[in-house]
Amino acid sequence: MKAMILVACAVLSPIAAQADPVLDQIDAARRAYEAGETGVAIEALNLAIIDIQQQQTEKQLQLFPEPLPGWTADQAGAEATGFMAALTGKVLSRTYQQTETGAELVMTISANSPFLGFISGLMQTPLFMQGADGLGAYVHQGYRGLLEPQENGATKLSLVIGNSILLQLEGRQGADADTLEAYLNAMDLKALEQAFDS
Repeated sequence: MKAMILVACAVLSPIAAQADPVLDQIDAARRAYEAGETGVAIEALNLAIIDIQQQQTEKQLQLFPEPLPGWTADQAGAEATGFMAALTGKVLSRTYQQTETGAELVMTISANSPFLGFISGLMQTPLFMQGADGLGAYVHQGYRGLLEPQENGATKLSLVIGNSILLQLEGRQGADADTLEAYLNAMDLKALEQAFDS
């Protein structure tokens, strides 16, 4: 109960409302630690970590490109953050729709996945390339990946960015390779790589 009261006071204080919430929680943790209230200090630090992670995710979601002319998009969202991200890696996604044709493109950013090393190695295996119908190696701005034709003329593109990111663009309802490449060109891949390394 004491932890809840101290944390609530830090959040509801008029001064705190104008300050950085992360620094407020760190200050509350320091005061609690100095007073011997280690449980309160841990709770406040955990809240500070959550705030930092939320700020980080909000900045990363801004890396999705805006819809191209004739397209609309839903709001980018996080499918896995916090505890789940520790198990599966962070997963962010955004869906784009072409107004006239109904074509759809789903863009997914998976970061720090425990399976990324396996996927990256698989992409560089010649036997894997030969064993999949229509599957081909793909390189964009020096980043390695795969281009995989789907049914109905759609295409899926996977690209490994740096050491920790898998970027996937999946075309549906007729979204072809040219569309995927247009959206890929609209992205700042260097900024994407740096956003998850920091």
